[in-house]
Amino acid sequence: MNYTNDDITVKEKLKLVNYLPEIGIKRIQKEIITGLQSTPKYISPKFFYDEAGSKLFKEITQLKEYYPTRTEKTIITNIYPKLNLNVSKLNIVELGSGDHSKISLFLKQIPENTHEHITYYPIDISQSSIKDASFQLHKEFPLIHISGIVADFIHQLKSLSFEGPCLFCFFGSTIGNLSPYEVKEFMDDLSSIMKPDDHLLMGMDLEKDIQTLEKAYNDTQNTTSSFNKNILNVVNSLTGSTFNTNHFNHHAFYNSYHRRIEMHLIAKKYMLINIPSTEPISIAMGESILTEYSHKFHPDSIEQIGKAAQLKLNKIHTDDKEWFSLVHFTKK
Repeated sequence: MNYTNDDITVKEKLKLVNYLPEIGIKRIQKEIITGLQSTPKYISPKFFYDEAGSKLFKEITQLKEYYPTRTEKTIITNIYPKLNLNVSKLNIVELGSGDHSKISLFLKQIPENTHEHITYYPIDISQSSIKDASFQLHKEFPLIHISGIVADFIHQLKSLSFEGPCLFCFFGSTIGNLSPYEVKEFMDDLSSIMKPDDHLLMGMDLEKDIQTLEKAYNDTQNTTSSFNKNILNVVNSLTGSTFNTNHFNHHAFYNSYHRRIEMHLIAKKYMLINIPSTEPISIAMGESILTEYSHKFHPDSIEQIGKAAQLKLNKIHTDDKEWFSLVHFTKK
């Protein structure tokens, strides 16, 4: 996560730009410290994705317990013909691109003779993920123009603009990581940069039995636990704090009332965490730091989210078990 230096790479049909310095490290430090001083304490899930966190999440997506990625991929594999897209001068904008395997499945379905008219914009907070995805996709689809953007798309979305028709892709049910207020704010921002007849393809995890949900976030190999604890290493790197990951337990459970998985780090003992720019932060034994929500959706809530953002719901595409959905909206 490079918040201090502009990083621009330009090759034929390949461009990478880093917008994180526009936010700046001091604002990020303030955001983290505010969360740790709150009651209850929290850390934004966007800080999971440094280079180590991105690699751990890729491992999570390959675990047998973690159904969302493989289920979503079964839907993506056959989705292109169902969208009726005009690919002439089409921009494909992927928010939170991370692992490029999903967009690769999608791009393979588009006729190769149209690739030269397509520009793909992967947008992610992880600079290493953007670089890897952009260079790998450039090799796989050499005719497609690739313009990678390193950015916090939750806070920087309104500053982005794209000439010509767009298909926005927001895979992985990342929308579920946001609170209801944040969903409203994010969807309003996204709608504001969409032009009439632009498309949005959004992954949204569906409600299902609690056992399946909780297994997905408590794998037997403890990879999710390592991923969760690594967020403290990221916080240490960004703020100079003194967290020790060994002093916390991973805890994930389904909150039935709010219809969401909650992921927490639970302190094994009382501790004082030193941060150079502020007073030490005390954490009681058994106290929780919230690191992620993962809301689960049903058709009515999906329709309401689109309607509130003035988007037309075209269709909810699901797998055979109806565990996951890929929702197709268009801007009115």
